[in-house]
Amino acid sequence: MSPTRFTPEDLFALSEKLGVKRTVLIQMVFYGNDNSYMLDCIRKYPGTFADIALVDEHGPDPSGKMRQLRKLGVRGIRIVPPHWGATGWLDGLGMQKMWATAADCGMAMCCLVNPEDLPAVERMCHRYPDTRVVIDHCARIGGDGEFRRANVDQLCDLAQHRNTFTKLSAFYFLGAKHQPYVDLLPMIRPLVDAYGPDRLMWATDCPFQVVPPHTYAASLELIRDRLDFVTAVDRDQILEQTAERLFFT
Repeated sequence: MSPTRFTPEDLFALSEKLGVKRTVLIQMVFYGNDNSYMLDCIRKYPGTFADIALVDEHGPDPSGKMRQLRKLGVRGIRIVPPHWGATGWLDGLGMQKMWATAADCGMAMCCLVNPEDLPAVERMCHRYPDTRVVIDHCARIGGDGEFRRANVDQLCDLAQHRNTFTKLSAFYFLGAKHQPYVDLLPMIRPLVDAYGPDRLMWATDCPFQVVPPHTYAASLELIRDRLDFVTAVDRDQILEQTAERLFFT
């Protein structure tokens, strides 16, 4: 993996000088369902981190595990297909219990998905309307270099579900994959129109976002300096308040 390390202290060296004081951590998939390192970071830096964990949907009690993690500072569960192109992965009993539990204990289901997964996610949003749902990295639209209007429309359509949010993140991976990432603006603008700034949130996807030539600062600058179609109040929502409301309260 590159970079070979990315500790909280490495993060702070980048984020603090840019005014970022709190961060939502997401469990790395190669650690599996052992969330202990991430939970240790919460304890070491109280008030600084909220966590998104991994839970085994096929385990003996995924709902109980979620409730236990909630007490330890976890505010969401990352879900991802077992492999890209998988079908039916949202239909299992364990997954259904997790979506219901998320609504009951105020957690978010954070979906790392591709555009072809959006219809299945939409069905789950319809089935569990009280569950908070976060679509990571704009559903990876543009990962192949092309922003297809049909995919953007699908993501915008999810906004009809009042508890669905989208994360503006992983700019290093989308479109032309070049700073300052302005080729993403034609995709971001309809998302702002569909979701409103109170259901969009900026993120970096560190440590991948800081592999040269990409930088943490450039990810922030796209939202802070180049969205000329939003107000200063809207910008604060996207940069801070949406994530604060979802993960720190």
